[in-house]
Amino acid sequence: MKRSKKISTQELQKIGIYHLDLLKAAGRYAKEALKNKKNSKESILSQLANLLEHQVENQTANLSPFTPQEGELWKDCVEKAMLFKTENQALKQTRNGFELKETPLSYAIFGKADIEKSAQGQMDTALRLPISVAGALMPDAHHGYGLPIGGVLATQADKIIPFAVGVDIACRMCLSVFEIEKSFFEKKQNYFKNLLLKNTCFGTGNGFQTPWDDPIFEKKEWQASPTIRQLKSKAVQQIGSSGTGNHFVEWGILSIEGPENALQLPVGEYVALLSHSGSRGFGAGVASHYSKLAMEITKLPAEAKHLAWLDLNTQEGQEYWIGMNLAGEYAAANHHHIHQRMAKDLNALPLRKVENHHNFAWQETLATGQAVMVHRKGATPAQKGELGIIPASMTQAGYVVVGKGDTTALASASHGAGRQMSRTQALKNISPQDLKRALIENDVTLIGADLDEAPMAYKDIEKVMSFQKDLVGIVGKFTPKIVRMAEKEVKRNKRQTKAGDMNFDES
Repeated sequence: MKRSKKISTQELQKIGIYHLDLLKAAGRYAKEALKNKKNSKESILSQLANLLEHQVENQTANLSPFTPQEGELWKDCVEKAMLFKTENQALKQTRNGFELKETPLSYAIFGKADIEKSAQGQMDTALRLPISVAGALMPDAHHGYGLPIGGVLATQADKIIPFAVGVDIACRMCLSVFEIEKSFFEKKQNYFKNLLLKNTCFGTGNGFQTPWDDPIFEKKEWQASPTIRQLKSKAVQQIGSSGTGNHFVEWGILSIEGPENALQLPVGEYVALLSHSGSRGFGAGVASHYSKLAMEITKLPAEAKHLAWLDLNTQEGQEYWIGMNLAGEYAAANHHHIHQRMAKDLNALPLRKVENHHNFAWQETLATGQAVMVHRKGATPAQKGELGIIPASMTQAGYVVVGKGDTTALASASHGAGRQMSRTQALKNISPQDLKRALIENDVTLIGADLDEAPMAYKDIEKVMSFQKDLVGIVGKFTPKIVRMAEKEVKRNKRQTKAGDMNFDES
């Protein structure tokens, strides 16, 4: 039988070698050792497996390398293994996976009385992870996959949880403020409605017939992994478009009441364009692939399985990190195309622009000086002085805010009003007449949308804002007037509906 002359990365990972530096060192050693006919593939893999199983400090004493080169490469493996064990000594890993802490770390809950128990239960589970460092729950929180929407979780700096980022990676808000008279906007409602119809595109899998090009597609990161490469064509086709669920593009009136404001705008009312969407099929594809991979690699008890993490010191972790950040840039480009298309037709440049992610992870430093990975799933970054947008519903005004950097909230705030009805509940309990009445009472024109996005399905934004006065300050109030959302999709099969609902809830 012909003996294999190569040990693959997958074979090394199968025996438990995932740490990127150790993986590289083991690969170099295995390649050199295989050149020696006295070594078999099985004996080399067994030797490397023993390196992880036993005290690595004693490994060099019992080793007689066949060549000096093998000896040097083996010493490098030992050093990397010792470093890996030192860095991960706090993790209680067994052959069956990781154990959870008996009790969760303490964390702040804002607006606790209005947050469903299941969301708090999910947060408790997240704070029992062996990699968790700190957490907080925002006042718009509700049940999600793994981490609740509105959950903020800080983990060890080199650990990232795909489901704690969310399915719609880098779902994002973007606001453009124009120097247009409110009276002109009120007289030209059809004109502004037609701008929305012409310059926006919604729906599962949809994109413009002739999408604009963008410099983002020249980035080398598109070649980072087969998954990212395969999703590029979809990203090109969907650039500048929006998804389904609670994604929207809307015209409205921004009111600035204080002369000293972070936007540096005079007191008054301004016509503004607000958009909410994420990284489309590209981000969903990255999330799906690496969430599954994380659950295969990191085995956790059933209640925590969606909180499986990837280690940034591994190839998979690096691929996801690159994919997540690329999805963030792509989501920003989507919004920029929408706003640039609109500005081009208006023949007007915006006076100001505000934008922010939610559904993302950032490497940050806590007040204690500890480096961490902060996951904000449906939560707005609110570092001191940082501008952000917290929308409400299609009829209720939202807010432009400035962060106060509250440490108990991990410098975060809500990402909206938050749902008080699930989509299923809303479809059962809200009638078309209810929605029509709310639109008339608030003088809002709606294009598209279904009853699960009716304003009654959402919490009262004023109450939500009252719970986070210490987290953000109010800069301006944005009142929607012409709203476009995805048309009702009536022919989705069960699989599509499940994926779609996940996408809605994660954004």
